[in-house]
Amino acid sequence: MCGITGFIDLNGLDINSSRSIIESMTNTLIHRGPDEHGYYIDQFAALGHRRLSIIDLSSGKQPMVVPNRAVIVFNGEIYNFQEIKKQLLALGYRFNTNSDTEVILNSYLEWDIGCLKKFIGMFSFAIWDIKRKRLFLARDRIGKKPLYYSYKNNSLSFSSEIKGLLKQRGISKDLDYEALDCYFTFGYIPSPRSIFRQIKKLEPGSFIVFDRNGILKKRYWKIDFQPQDGLVFKHAIEEFFEIFKDAVKKRMISDVPIGAFLSGGIDSSLVVSQMNEISDSKVLTNSIGFEHQKFNELPIAREIASRLNTTHREYTLRADISQLLPRLIYHLDEPHADSSAIPTYYVCKMAKNNCTVALSGDGGDESFGGYTFRYIPHLFESNLRRIIPSTLRRLIFSPLGQIYPRSQNLPKPLRLKTIFQNLAVSDEMAFYQDLTYLPWDIRDKIYSRDFKRNLLGFSPFDLIYPLYNKVRHLDPVSRAQFCDLNFYLPEDVLVKVDRMSMAVSLEVRSPLLDHRIIEFGAKLPLSLKISGKKGKILLKRALSKYLPKDIIDRPKQGFSIPEAKWLREELRPWVEKAVNKHGSIVNELFNMRQIKALWDRHVQKKENHSVFFWGIMILSLWEERFL
Repeated sequence: MCGITGFIDLNGLDINSSRSIIESMTNTLIHRGPDEHGYYIDQFAALGHRRLSIIDLSSGKQPMVVPNRAVIVFNGEIYNFQEIKKQLLALGYRFNTNSDTEVILNSYLEWDIGCLKKFIGMFSFAIWDIKRKRLFLARDRIGKKPLYYSYKNNSLSFSSEIKGLLKQRGISKDLDYEALDCYFTFGYIPSPRSIFRQIKKLEPGSFIVFDRNGILKKRYWKIDFQPQDGLVFKHAIEEFFEIFKDAVKKRMISDVPIGAFLSGGIDSSLVVSQMNEISDSKVLTNSIGFEHQKFNELPIAREIASRLNTTHREYTLRADISQLLPRLIYHLDEPHADSSAIPTYYVCKMAKNNCTVALSGDGGDESFGGYTFRYIPHLFESNLRRIIPSTLRRLIFSPLGQIYPRSQNLPKPLRLKTIFQNLAVSDEMAFYQDLTYLPWDIRDKIYSRDFKRNLLGFSPFDLIYPLYNKVRHLDPVSRAQFCDLNFYLPEDVLVKVDRMSMAVSLEVRSPLLDHRIIEFGAKLPLSLKISGKKGKILLKRALSKYLPKDIIDRPKQGFSIPEAKWLREELRPWVEKAVNKHGSIVNELFNMRQIKALWDRHVQKKENHSVFFWGIMILSLWEERFL
């Protein structure tokens, strides 16, 4: 895993000043690549690279150059590079290294932009085509590896992280108000936006070509949901294992120690089980838990590790969160309110003590119907909407949604108030309401007049509606999965895992995010994903090959922290500092009288707004660190 950065100016560069700038940009990414660094500079381009050595430790240094043809900086892994290399050798190409970087570069020289279709992996890369004076930027299909860029006139800058771009001259720190609205609504900022107006994210499965004709951005991969109702369970399991075994095997190729994350869940247990079948030695597993038993999965993970006969390591989180948070803000790069970043950071930090590469179970929920607390209520409500006319639903459920108290004892989608509110609206709006942490009525009250005016009528719902309606022919669960795979997974989950793993220079690989597995999951009928109140039907059947039913059927616990409790106790001064700080972003964006009233209701346990106030606290810390 690595960090990449660079800038292109088609009007020409001053080579001497460009060197100091590219060195400064590249140094901000040292945590992503602590082993080596390198630079390339010519009349129009400056590229920088930080390397975390995983494959071909002795060579494979970057930037990698084919003289007078092209130069590449690359972040990630191409898992099928050996197969592609054989094709290129047959075409007459010669190789100086055993690295996947050289395979990408030669693939580009042979197949141009079409090379992207060849790659199985996680990646972001930049190829400066010296001959054609053209920059080619690309990001992997599902968005595991990040890529930010800023474009102006005849120049384009890029970096694995925002902090690299902020070293570039002329990039403003003006905030993007639509991004801030998304942040408070979802808890994260979805691409192509970033917290800064002049900086964008390249979307997953997309590429950019920049040359004298300007900038062209295109998608090269999309998830195609086509459920096959006639798919037989036995054949589906066989097909799954055929793809999954290959996905795990490819991700176990490494020249450095490799291990795995193990929670008490289906996905990581399945990954470790398959690693066991492939490996000649015991698999090294890593688990994390809390002293607070409600959030502690260590006993379950320990039992699974024992049954799978792994070399198991575990850690109980007793950290001083107030000491940790300011450090994590630097690595999060922009405001990100998913508090599970904290246990993610600690399990990565622990794993790094034992290995340089760790396999994870990310992706199973979105592809195989795991979010039953959202998907099953959504299916139930959608069926009711078909039976009850919309006028009658609004008449009955709108008043109930207004008067029913906000419960804290159940997940949001299972609360009666939420169900009543969802039944009064369309499928699209109900799904949106389940994704958001800031109810529509509260959002309208707490945003300041200036903030609303700067939004110019923008609504985060406008991002969800086109996605959800793009697959209107599908069943409600598949529609929700399609949105999660295109929105929640790449913009929240994968951002969190990338930033926290890179903070400790650990490479995380996720077999269930192999695009072939995602495409397989997209053709599963509803019956192979959800049955009654249970989800992940196919994955559970697959795991039954390795673990007993009583372990597999345990309720899902989730990878979370007691954020509501922490905010009311040890982190309370941080939130109150954020809401009382004059001249801050928070004071600019909100009606502070309403915010303080909302905070009082949270502290008194009348309502739970923990994600929102976690977001307030993170934004305040981010402002101190970056502005």
